[in-house]
Parts: sequence; structure tokens; C-alpha cells
Amino acid sequence: MTTTILTVLLLTVFIEALTCCLRFGFDLQSTRDTTWLARFTFGLRIHHGYVGLFMMCLSPLLPLGLLHSTLLLSGAALFISDIIHHYGVLWPIVGRPEFHLVYPDSRLDRWRQARAERRLD
Repeated sequence: MTTTILTVLLLTVFIEALTCCLRFGFDLQSTRDTTWLARFTFGLRIHHGYVGLFMMCLSPLLPLGLLHSTLLLSGAALFISDIIHHYGVLWPIVGRPEFHLVYPDSRLDRWRQARAERRLD
């Protein structure tokens, strides 16, 4: 149990360090620099926490073993890292969590904006 928690903690720190390095060291912003993915995701932003959640949900479907453990622990680390990144790093440093559900200016975003404007009328 202690080894499992330590493994997730170390993986989380590694993933978050890499994420911070890309964001602050290379000035990459996923909403800005991965907009080309919007056409493949129907305008939805895919956070690494979503991938981690998917991995954790998939792991019980596999027999116990290395693949099961890898998916579960890596998934947990990805999920926790995403939460920490948006609410523990970005919010205090840049002043907002930047947890976007859709890419700005995607079809889905324009649809949501038009719908909100219709409600105001």
C-alpha cells in the first residue's frame, strides 16, 4: 500500500514537473498550441486528467498484473497531476485555472456562445 501511494506520488510529481516545464519553460499553452486537435475532438479539450480517468476506469477490466497496475497507477498520477496543475499551479500563478472544456473559437464554443446570447434576449 505504501509503495503504491509513493509510486503514484512520484509519477504525479514527474508529470507535473514536465507539464510546468512545457508551460513555463517553453511557453506552451494547450488551448492555444493544440487547437489543431479540435477538429478530431469535436471542439472538446482533452486534458491529461481525462486520459488518466479513462486509464483508471479501464484497469479493472484487465486481469491483475503489470498492465493492470501500470494503467491504474499511471492513470491516477495523470488525473491528480491535472487537478494540481489547474488549481494548484495555474490559478495562483496566472490568476485563473484555465480549465477549458472546449477550445476557444471551435464550433462547439461558438454554439455555446450563441445559445447563451439567445437566453439573454
